[in-house]
Amino acid sequence: MVSTENIEKVFLLETDRVKSFKKWPYSGTSSCSIQKMAEAGFYWNGNDNEEDTAACFVCGKVLDGWEETDAPWEEHKKHAPQCPFVKFGRAEAELTVEEMIDLLEAIMKARLQNGYNTMKDGLKACIEKKRKEMLKQLGKN
Repeated sequence: MVSTENIEKVFLLETDRVKSFKKWPYSGTSSCSIQKMAEAGFYWNGNDNEEDTAACFVCGKVLDGWEETDAPWEEHKKHAPQCPFVKFGRAEAELTVEEMIDLLEAIMKARLQNGYNTMKDGLKACIEKKRKEMLKQLGKN
C-alpha cells in the first residue's frame, strides 16, 4: 500500500493549497482571493513581513507583490510559462488522473534535481575549503 500521509506537504491538492494560506491580504471577493490563488496552483509561502508571497506547487516559482486586482492564472502564465500546470491551463478539478500523475512526476523530478544541486554545491564548497587548507599547509612546509 502506498502511503499518502505527507501529500499535503506537496500541495498537490487544491484543498491543501487553500489551507496553507495562514495570512493573505486580500478578501474572498478579490481577483486574487485565496481560492483563486490555490486554483492557479499557488500555496502560501509568506511570513509575517511578506504576507503576499506564494509559490507554485509544481514549478516552484515564487511570486510576491500581489495586488488585489491581479489574476493568479495570468500572473502564473506570465512568470512561468514553462510550468506543466500552466501548460495544462485548467484547475485541478478539470484534470484527468493521468494529468495529475504527470504533475506529481514533474514535482518529484524538480525536487530531486533541487536536492542534487544543493548536494553538489555543498560538495564543491567543501572540496574548495579542503583545497585551500591543503595549499596553506603546503605553503608552511
